[in-house]
This record gives sequence, structure tokens and C-alpha cells, in this order.
Amino acid sequence: MANSPLPTTRCLLLPDTIGVTTMGSMALVVFFRGINVGGHRAFRPSVLAKELGIYDAVNVGAAGTLVIRKPGLRAEFLAGLRRKLPFEATIACCDGNDLIRLERDNPFGTEQSGADVVPFVSILSAAGRRAVSLPVALPEGGEWLVRITGAKNRFVYGVYRRHMKTIGCLGQIDRLFGAPATTRSWSTILSVLRVLKSDEPGKQTA
Repeated sequence: MANSPLPTTRCLLLPDTIGVTTMGSMALVVFFRGINVGGHRAFRPSVLAKELGIYDAVNVGAAGTLVIRKPGLRAEFLAGLRRKLPFEATIACCDGNDLIRLERDNPFGTEQSGADVVPFVSILSAAGRRAVSLPVALPEGGEWLVRITGAKNRFVYGVYRRHMKTIGCLGQIDRLFGAPATTRSWSTILSVLRVLKSDEPGKQTA
């Protein structure tokens, strides 16, 4: 589930960790915020991924999630990416290794999910400027629609219920952590991880 867009284009990277040589170590993961929502700011990420073929780009889903396996010089890649977009967009980026580490940490533990309860990860586009006491349930009081259970570096994670008001509650993550957040379901993150762990170049993931 994607949040509503912000007016500026941003892309801030999660910090590198020294000494990691696992799969995904060179890859960059790009998350667009607020595209293809309600017919607004629509474009086809799969087409963009093909245009970025020189970087071995792989599209994951329709919300705007790209795995860039060979980003090269990141400043040059990001400048080229912005030039290809048909509109200004807020972008969050992280290293592939950061997502691999998050998976290894088993962030959801025994948290139950099902048809109506969905695990999610929000990627902050800047380091959070506020200390947040977790867990947090939103909205405050009454039945929760979003429950934030943890945060690590610029990842915020938890579960949400499928409800028409859930997107508004996810939007409150910006306020809680003091930085714009771009949200994806854990199933989307797992699809990203499969691409990061695969050696097959250029395969698009639905």
C-alpha cells in the first residue's frame, strides 16, 4: 500500500555497513511513493525498468518498486532516473543488504497475519528525528488499524488491517518518526528479496 505523494523529490540512502559481502551487496532498491493511486500520478514501472536495462533494473509489482542490481555511480544513476520520470516523485532508497539483514532479524516473529491483517515495512526517506515508544496502535483508542511493532535504522514495521481508513493511519508514520515514509507489504519485500538473491538478470516480478 502506498502513501499519498509529497511535493518534492527525495532519495536518501540507508547507511552502508562495513564488512558485508553477501548477495545484494551492490544492489540499490528504489521505492516510489504515491504513484498509481486512484488513477493519479500514473505510470508503468515495468516500462521504466526496461528503460533502465543498462543498470540491470527489475520491477517488482505496480506500486513503483525497482531493484537496481548494477547502479554504478549512484549520483549519476539517480540523476538519470529523475530525468526519466514524467513527474516529480518522492523516492526512498536502501541498499539491498539492508533488506537482507532485516529479513534475517525475523522482524515479525510470531505476529499473526491473514486475509485481513497484513505485515508491512515503511522505509523512511531520512533518519527519524523522534524517539518513538513501541508498540504503537493507530488510531489511538478504539480498534486498531495499524500496529507498529518495531523500527530499525530507517525501517519501520508492523501490521495493518485491510480497511478504507488504513491509508490515513499509515500516513501518520511520517508524523510519528519525523520523516516521510514509503510503505510496502511484507509480501512485496519478500519479492524484492527473491530478486536480490537471484542471479537471473533482468527478470521482471509481478
